[in-house]
Amino acid sequence: MPRWRTPRRPDRPLRSEDTAITAPSPVASADTQAPDAILARLQTLHPKAIDLSLGRLQTLLDRLGNPERAVPPVIHVAGTNGKGSTIAYLRAILEAAGHRVHVYTSPHLVRFNERIRLAGDLIDDAAFSAVLEECEAANGGEPITLFEITTAAAFLAFSRVPADVLLLEVGLGGRFDATNVIDRPLACVITPVSIDHVAFLGDTIEKIAFEKAGIVKPGVPVIVGPQDPRAFGVIADRAAALEAPMTVFARDYSVRREGEGLVVEAGGVTEALPLPSLPGAHQIDNAAVAVAVATAVSGSLANTAVHRAEGVRTASWPARMQRLTRGPLVELLAAGWSLWLDGGHNADAGRAVAAQVAAWRRERPDEPVHLIVGMLNTKAADDYLRPFAGLPASVSTVAIPGETASLSAEAVAAMAGTAGVAAAARESVAEALSGIVAGGGGAGRVLIAGSLYLAGRVLAENG
Repeated sequence: MPRWRTPRRPDRPLRSEDTAITAPSPVASADTQAPDAILARLQTLHPKAIDLSLGRLQTLLDRLGNPERAVPPVIHVAGTNGKGSTIAYLRAILEAAGHRVHVYTSPHLVRFNERIRLAGDLIDDAAFSAVLEECEAANGGEPITLFEITTAAAFLAFSRVPADVLLLEVGLGGRFDATNVIDRPLACVITPVSIDHVAFLGDTIEKIAFEKAGIVKPGVPVIVGPQDPRAFGVIADRAAALEAPMTVFARDYSVRREGEGLVVEAGGVTEALPLPSLPGAHQIDNAAVAVAVATAVSGSLANTAVHRAEGVRTASWPARMQRLTRGPLVELLAAGWSLWLDGGHNADAGRAVAAQVAAWRRERPDEPVHLIVGMLNTKAADDYLRPFAGLPASVSTVAIPGETASLSAEAVAAMAGTAGVAAAARESVAEALSGIVAGGGGAGRVLIAGSLYLAGRVLAENG
């Protein structure tokens, strides 16, 4: 696997404007269509949105000249929760060390381009359209899912832009996920595994862990985040069978909060770090996983304690306990109120978000917290909402605008009731916000939560 290296002075920090000089994008023709039009056309190539398989993608990649073999060294990340946050911290750490970082994540929030970051910058429309059309031509109209063909397009773009590393997030599962065509990654990472996507991955944590562990490769280091013992047993068995060395949370590295900072211990070395930039106690573990990964790959991607501290302090990841500070939705709230957004959508995410709500209430007992929730019909809304019982001053439920797989506001409210959380169905987020303010009770926090798809709609509506 070639290791792209862009010449740069080691003492000069990476700047976003450098990318335009040294990271050429694929060239689009004059009659190239906008990405959205191409994506709409590609979406019709397969009757299913999800059809876990590697065969169709491998055929397409062969026709394209196997661009996946020409990308920079890959850090492959699977898991149920914390994948995106871990990648955000890792990207910030490696960029602080001066490395050029490609990133592939999903889903997007507002624009599909968000899934592909080339050497620090989101892929632009012209470059994205060019690789999409190239993949469409090579595919020749054969059945392929949208995720598969856009993953091929991403590999094509990554192979043509110089960078030092590719942070590659699994879309769904791992074993048959489209990203799992990388034969020899630099490292594999498995963040916490929990129950989610049972229709595709199985209805037990062991079955789901088996699918996630499918990214483990012979002899390739595996960094394992906090795990349910049942999931860990499956992952450990897979790693042992492939002689893949493991670095395990709470065994080989650990983290604890001390005052206004963190202490990470790994291999007998103690490292002091700032608190993570992303709110929530669960982000402490995510940051520790990223630090463990950065340390594990430091021989190939040089980084120091200073870079790791800077990355933990500055990482950004939208819709993960994100405070919205301006925009039309924020303006619906009166002075003194704050608006927050989180895209977590399964039971473990519900526990993590509820823990943050509980922390807010401890910090400011007189400041109410109001919850607005929308969820997909593939999620167990009652399991997500159960940890919130007794915490919010009010709960409003909404349907996710424009999303055919959304639960209705009434359905979410009913499921909240079975979880012991009283909720009222609302027509929209805007109506819910207006109703919360009109209800009186003093200024407080409003948290919109339950789905990345809802988070994307909120970000779009809020400008």
